[in-house]
Amino acid sequence: MPVFQGFRSFQVRSIASLLAVAVLVGCSQYEPFDTTEHVREQYRDRLPAELADRVEIPFELSEEVAAEVDALLSPIGDQKKRIQDIVDYIFSGLDLQYSLLPTRNADETFVARSGNCLSFVNLFVAIARRQRLNPFYVEVEDYQRWNYSQGVVVSRGHIVAGVNVDGDLQTYDFLPYRPKSYKDFNPIDDLTAMAHYYNNLGAEALMREQPEVAEPYLVIANSLAPDFEKAINNLGIVLMRRGGTDEAIALYERGLALHPDSVPLLNNLARAYQNSGRQQEAMNLLGRMEKLNQTNPFIFVYRGELALAEGDNDAALEFMRQALRTDSEIPEVHLGLAKVFIARGELDRARHHVERALKLDATHDEARRYAAMLSRPTG
Repeated sequence: MPVFQGFRSFQVRSIASLLAVAVLVGCSQYEPFDTTEHVREQYRDRLPAELADRVEIPFELSEEVAAEVDALLSPIGDQKKRIQDIVDYIFSGLDLQYSLLPTRNADETFVARSGNCLSFVNLFVAIARRQRLNPFYVEVEDYQRWNYSQGVVVSRGHIVAGVNVDGDLQTYDFLPYRPKSYKDFNPIDDLTAMAHYYNNLGAEALMREQPEVAEPYLVIANSLAPDFEKAINNLGIVLMRRGGTDEAIALYERGLALHPDSVPLLNNLARAYQNSGRQQEAMNLLGRMEKLNQTNPFIFVYRGELALAEGDNDAALEFMRQALRTDSEIPEVHLGLAKVFIARGELDRARHHVERALKLDATHDEARRYAAMLSRPTG
């Protein structure tokens, strides 16, 4: 049965589901599967009280939303059919729309009818657990998302929902009708999933240039999952931006002991070394990055910015072109080229790359600033 069948067919199934629920309630009272209390006990053991009181469980539904879900979906029947009914409900019944920002919890996603991939998974997990299913969060290890800002790489992961169906892992993503090329999946526990949620909130605040907003989110993420590479990386950025370079170095060195091949950690530790005057150590890390991974465009963007700062525009251009050859669909690569062309006085070419960056991400603050600057009359 295809995922999208139109809202009319969903209504027919909903009526049947309501009848099934009525029969079920007539036989016995059904208690939905709920893990929230167990998770609440777990995170209270890991967080100081002042932070624990601020934590929300992203897959928890309010009573009002839960009641609406229970009225339309039945917890009985074949497992595959129940999963399909949930997916149909989310995408046809709720008409959920994709929105990159912000990351939302299950309730917020339900009310807004929009969200990103993690928002969808929060809602899917919440509903599926009420339907007596056992969904879990799954990190896609071969698809990562980075943003490059002020010389540092901000890290976010990609999460899908997983359910074991007849002994096989089945995954469910936003826009499920689109083919995916994911290969490496890592099921994670609820606390790690919550760390991803808070890391996303922190990363989004960092991209808005609000490190003071990002910090408590990232402290929570690191406390929930102390070995979570992306949260370590982003908390280090916060420390650097409030002047704690030595603290950031200590954090990044601990992170690299856990994740020695992490390009974001290597990049950001190199930046921290540079900020503290440890130039040779920074260059050693950059050399290690190039040997380790020639497919990450941020290596070349960073090297290009270093060359640009040293006044070597030709070397900067070559590094940025290497970044473009590596991945032409990242706004920061086009911004890097724009900066080089501005330095070379080639403003038309700079405008081209700024426009390209904005086509890739119309909300990108730095791209918008450069667009405004390049639109001003010269002379």
